[in-house]
Amino acid sequence: MNIATSFMKDRAAFVRVALTLAVVFTWCVAWYFPTAVEIASIWWRSETYAHGLIVLPVFVWLVWGKRDRVGSLTPQAIPLLAAPAALAGFLWLLGKLVSVAAAAHAGFVLMLVIGMVAALGWQLSRVLLFPLAFLLFGIPIGDFLLPTLMDFTAEFTVWALRLSGVPVYQEGLHFVVPNGRWSVVEACSGIRYLIASLMVGSLYAYLNYTKLRKRLLFMLVAILVPIVANWIRAYMIVMLGYLSNNELAAGVDHLIYGWVFFGVVIMMMFWIGQRWSDPESLTKRGEGAASPKMPAYWLRLLPVAAVIAITSLVGARVDAPSDQIEVSYALPAPLDGWVEGDLSTLAYRPHYSGFRAQKESAYRDAEGGMVMLYSALFADQREGAEMVAWGNGLVSPGNNRLNVISMRGLITPFGVLNNAQIIGEGERVLVAHWYIVNDKVVTRDWELKLRLAGDRLLGRPDATMVFVLATPASDEEEGVRRLRAFVSTYGESLKRVFANVETKVADGR
Repeated sequence: MNIATSFMKDRAAFVRVALTLAVVFTWCVAWYFPTAVEIASIWWRSETYAHGLIVLPVFVWLVWGKRDRVGSLTPQAIPLLAAPAALAGFLWLLGKLVSVAAAAHAGFVLMLVIGMVAALGWQLSRVLLFPLAFLLFGIPIGDFLLPTLMDFTAEFTVWALRLSGVPVYQEGLHFVVPNGRWSVVEACSGIRYLIASLMVGSLYAYLNYTKLRKRLLFMLVAILVPIVANWIRAYMIVMLGYLSNNELAAGVDHLIYGWVFFGVVIMMMFWIGQRWSDPESLTKRGEGAASPKMPAYWLRLLPVAAVIAITSLVGARVDAPSDQIEVSYALPAPLDGWVEGDLSTLAYRPHYSGFRAQKESAYRDAEGGMVMLYSALFADQREGAEMVAWGNGLVSPGNNRLNVISMRGLITPFGVLNNAQIIGEGERVLVAHWYIVNDKVVTRDWELKLRLAGDRLLGRPDATMVFVLATPASDEEEGVRRLRAFVSTYGESLKRVFANVETKVADGR
């Protein structure tokens, strides 16, 4: 075989692989276009996930870099991957049912990767293993790490300041030094540094190392370095503000300082990693099976393609819009020594949106202690109108004036309820909250999501209520006693509130 003939065969083999990947990509995006648009819009508008904009271009570049390895390998369909594709499809469906965007996005990307592996076959997939795995960085996921990263950053910063001799008063994510107030907000969590470092670090390890042990070790370093670097960055920012009497690093410039510091740290990490890089190894061209006949190939790929399409159709069926409904209910009247209170005496309110109805009332006990009762009812829950969703909770997102400090939990006849202190300017309140779904008290968000998913799959109503109690907490022990007494008195009445909700179609039919 002469050089020209070999080159033409290699070129034809690569074009065949590229076309196969393009067909699978188009097939998946066509069936899941709304999900694909959601992911792309998150890449575009979110600074945390802006790295997703380069995932597809880098994937194409990595595949192009493997053109010599493809050799005479040809796509060999794997029909057995229909089962993993179905699992990924179920994850997407579950994410749509419970309105967990991360699950739906992960399910879609996993279906895409599984579909590509099924279309390429095992030999080609091994050659393109890293490019295929790199597509997973396109999943906009990681927000669940925010609370943990913010807590760690705040604790390290306060510890380092005290070690430096700076007096600090801390309340959760907020702390005060002699000449200023500081808060650890989402932008200070380091999640952007972590995700960016992990993606770039994995690419660096793949391109510079050939041994799996070195690659995994460098990726571990790429995870740990940005976390520790963010702690040091936060400490340095506060110290700069403290030493300069808030003339430096007190405004938006502290974000610029942070990125400059992060860039220097990452460059140092790469420079050190370069010292242990492996020499580039020569890899031989693949020698695969003969090209399959096209009708037989597509027939073998049909089960995977069908699973991808059918899952999308099932999702559209389950998530179909229903009639507009109206709901009404009434909160219990004062009883057993409690009297009506004045809502205006308590400024705090929880933040919920997308509900069908909401009500609030105030009650005073015999000693004059006030309890605010907030309730919201959700029914026929869909995206933008579900109870457990981003933005719904004890405080509105981005509200840095209120500090939420979680507590051990409030022991009541309902069980242990979620309990926290809300601290704001001139006000400190103790709160407890819980959900009621199908007459059952639920306190964990994930449990509520799973119950709602089961109800929707079985065709049952998904009506759910949230109750939030709030009382002034100048005396914490007294506040706990007051909330516990309120739940003991009104617990069964609040269950009946949910049971007696009236529902009707909005047009009155």
